Amino acid sequence: MKDSLEYKGYHAKIEFDSESYVLRGKIEGINDYVDFESPDAKKIEEEFRNAVDDYLEFCKEVGKEPDKEYKGTFNVRIKPTLHRKLAMIALESGESLNQTVEKAIQTYVNSYTQNEVIIKEAVSKLLDEYNRNYAGNLQRGISMVASFMPNMVKGKKNNINMAYKQ
Repeated sequence: MKDSLEYKGYHAKIEFDSESYVLRGKIEGINDYVDFESPDAKKIEEEFRNAVDDYLEFCKEVGKEPDKEYKGTFNVRIKPTLHRKLAMIALESGESLNQTVEKAIQTYVNSYTQNEVIIKEAVSKLLDEYNRNYAGNLQRGISMVASFMPNMVKGKKNNINMAYKQ
């Protein structure tokens, strides 16, 4: 499932509004506020693209430079003890505080990305192992149950479709 969109270097996260039953999104990472919505999931990406295009056209009309996403600067609020430790590390290594913080963030991001790859590989291996050893047995079990209770497994009932996919 994908809940974010990208177009012309702008990004938006899509959320479902359960009160009005529409999908809503907002362009992230810019100072200006640009949002969009659609009751139709198939059209939400089109609405996002229209919002970006409208934003760029509006900026052009009023002579404003459009905000760029993620300029590389942001404020971080941390505990004073952590701030002090970072400052001491920067001082000892002959770097600025910004350089030290950037290195720390880069290390965290690299670690996160590596962990994500490791987890995806592990899940893939587990699924392969499961499919090799157990999926056939599960399919046979479902077929056996279906033969005893055909009305409960086959067909459509109350707009619910059921199917087993291997």
